[in-house]
Amino acid sequence: MVQRMKFYIDGAWVDPVTPKSRPVVNPATEQPMYDIALGSAADVDKAVQAARRAFETFSQTSREERMALLARIIEVYKSRAKDLGAAISDEMGAPLGFAEKFQVGAGLGHIVSTLDVLKTYPFEEQMGSAMVVREPIGVVGMITPWNWPMNQITCKVAPALAAGCTMIMKPSEYTPSSALIFAEILHEAGVPAGVFNLINGLGPDVGAAMSDHPGIDMMSFTGSTRAGIDVAQRSAVTVKRVSQELGGKSPNIILDDADFPKAVATGIGSVFMNSGQSCNAPTRMLVPQSRMNEVIEIAKAAGAKAKAGDPRGADTTMGPVVNETQWNKIQALLNKGVEEGATVVVGGPGRPEGISKGFYVKPTIFANVTNTMTVARDEIFGPVLVIMGYKDEAEAVAIANDTPYGLAGYVSGGSIDRVRAVARKIRAGNVNLNGVPNERTAPFGGYKQSGNGREWGKFGLEEYLEVKAIAGFGVAA
Repeated sequence: MVQRMKFYIDGAWVDPVTPKSRPVVNPATEQPMYDIALGSAADVDKAVQAARRAFETFSQTSREERMALLARIIEVYKSRAKDLGAAISDEMGAPLGFAEKFQVGAGLGHIVSTLDVLKTYPFEEQMGSAMVVREPIGVVGMITPWNWPMNQITCKVAPALAAGCTMIMKPSEYTPSSALIFAEILHEAGVPAGVFNLINGLGPDVGAAMSDHPGIDMMSFTGSTRAGIDVAQRSAVTVKRVSQELGGKSPNIILDDADFPKAVATGIGSVFMNSGQSCNAPTRMLVPQSRMNEVIEIAKAAGAKAKAGDPRGADTTMGPVVNETQWNKIQALLNKGVEEGATVVVGGPGRPEGISKGFYVKPTIFANVTNTMTVARDEIFGPVLVIMGYKDEAEAVAIANDTPYGLAGYVSGGSIDRVRAVARKIRAGNVNLNGVPNERTAPFGGYKQSGNGREWGKFGLEEYLEVKAIAGFGVAA
């Protein structure tokens, strides 16, 4: 049974220092499902003490011990996959099949990838007379979002364990159950007491206390740019390392020699996936202005195929967005798009036809959008695509880079040399060419206000390591 009214601290399920709770609402029905406990600075302090004690021994474990631990976690994770998928679907509204295959699958992929990296990672390197040693940074505070719960939890926890760090996690208060199940997985796999600690709570309470705490050596944060700035400011007082993956407004350049039906449909599918709640979604489609009408017709047909509905429905392709706050924000931006003169290709404000309850958003495509419009500038974080025209390749690149964000970019075209050349000009941490998905062993992270630091693969492991130079190590006494 999921321990929703307790926290996982020092290898045990414990009560909050001060009892406080809030309901978790099903976004498909708008009905409360259960309550979860909310933590405070006192709970954070308990967890930090446990993590600091555990660090003394866990940091000294061997590569082989940590490899064996990750292998056990993988096996237990597989056995709880159905539980994780159901929890994610219920709490953030993802269609059940999508939650089981992609949401849960992404988490498993990161643990497997981290284990592969750990097998051969060079923790020591001789440089002249010095030995350069990479050691665990210490106690890590982790704050994760609701949109890809297992993806974001595992791509932090797995490399931190591989590095020899201990940690305190605050998952999103909107998707607590999958995180609590993950704590059960780690416990069953034999993660030593105090190495992994979990406290549910609100950002201004638990998140702020973690960022402020002098006993935490590093903060790893995924979420909004606004919240990321607060984490960084608070962490600066104790000179913590801060690794952040923040917002995005990613461009999708479709060059004039691209396969337009394929490129436009693929772009739309990527935006509507997960109800548009992906920080790297290609939400700004840039097409030749001379072919705008052609693109609109393709988009109209492709967009009409999306079906919003019950996350447990067999033919549902899109569930609700996560909560009422997000729904209201998206509706305001949809109305703004209409008000500022964008062409509504499909969708628009309001709930999808036939749906009267739940935080459902119409899959929406705006065309004839300019880069000064609000819907082209703000991260909407919903199933909303804007299509903008460009006169030539240079203008397409200029529009793509005219954003405070820089998480991802997408380029499609017939000439691979041309596509590669355009990709090099995009100021973003990840660029996908001709619909090829992200490579899990390659780094993931952003430029500009999309964050700093990198996750996934070797680069993810290195976020949790300090570098020490021991001079004279190679010199005989």
